[in-house]
Amino acid sequence: MRALVAMSGGVDSSVAAALMLDQGYEVVGATLKQWEGADGAMPLAGCCTVSDAEDARRVAAQLDVPYYVLDYVDEFTEKVVDHFGEMYAAGKTPNPCIECNRRVRFSVLLERTRALGCDVLVTGHHARIRHDAAGYHLVKGVDGTKDQSYVLHMLGQGDLAQVRLPIGEMTKTAVREYAAGMGLRTAAKPDSQDLCFIGAGSYRDFIRERFPDAARPGPLVTSDGETLGIHEGMVDFTIGQRKGLGVALGEPRYVVGIDPTTATVTLGTKDELLVAGCQVEDVSFVSGRPPVDRDVTVKIRYRAQPVAAKIADEGDGSWRVLFADPQAAVAPGQAAVFYHGDEVLGGGTIARAVR
Repeated sequence: MRALVAMSGGVDSSVAAALMLDQGYEVVGATLKQWEGADGAMPLAGCCTVSDAEDARRVAAQLDVPYYVLDYVDEFTEKVVDHFGEMYAAGKTPNPCIECNRRVRFSVLLERTRALGCDVLVTGHHARIRHDAAGYHLVKGVDGTKDQSYVLHMLGQGDLAQVRLPIGEMTKTAVREYAAGMGLRTAAKPDSQDLCFIGAGSYRDFIRERFPDAARPGPLVTSDGETLGIHEGMVDFTIGQRKGLGVALGEPRYVVGIDPTTATVTLGTKDELLVAGCQVEDVSFVSGRPPVDRDVTVKIRYRAQPVAAKIADEGDGSWRVLFADPQAAVAPGQAAVFYHGDEVLGGGTIARAVR
């Protein structure tokens, strides 16, 4: 059996490659080049940098496996970076890592898996795949503090049949200990928190330069319609934001609305931030069909705790999520991911809040 391992240059994917060798697989390592500087080289800061590719190459050399850098800059720019700017211009707060998984990473890597004569695609995500008579199931990783099942909710049966997630069975501590025991150069490497196309800079500066429509100034108003001033750009705000509002009102105020047609940002109280549910679009289900039991738990942000909710098919391709208790900071553009216990059912993109 032959495995294509997506090697990011971090400790998780390094150990994933080593584990597949331990399981008797012939391993091929690959890094996606998704962004580049003016000179055509991979970025120097952020994630997916030239130094990350070098770390991946050296780990592959240490493991004695072939290694490739695959150029998908054009696809990533069109499907992820441009989408990122369009979402901000629409007054939404996107998650580009999810869009990368949905629109680029898994589709191109699975295509390369077949082209390179490999049987499975392996990544270093902290999540697990289970298989039984009902099909393939996507499950949270063993390490709840590092679980990444949220960003994989778009994977379906065909994807899961070819994907392996060996790191999902381990805690992060165990991963680092395994890497250290093998003497891998990535054993103590910190996890990257940056966006590959932003690097060490500010995403707001990036958007102002590349997508000026998302940085349009406009009115800053209260929920009662009182004008408080003029803000410098919609990109500076997201639903639920409390700090950096540019005004002091003597009591806490939060961003409760962003109107992209007029670039108006509305501030309200914490109670006004609470909503009954949300409308979710581009919904997919891991099993290929909606669950029979519509009582689920939902995560509305990557680091949020799952909350009880009921989901309902709206019949137009979108789904309505009604929370058992009102929730705050439901931001259009973020993903709403549905769970039964530790199992991912599916999810989609929040289109709007339901009050």
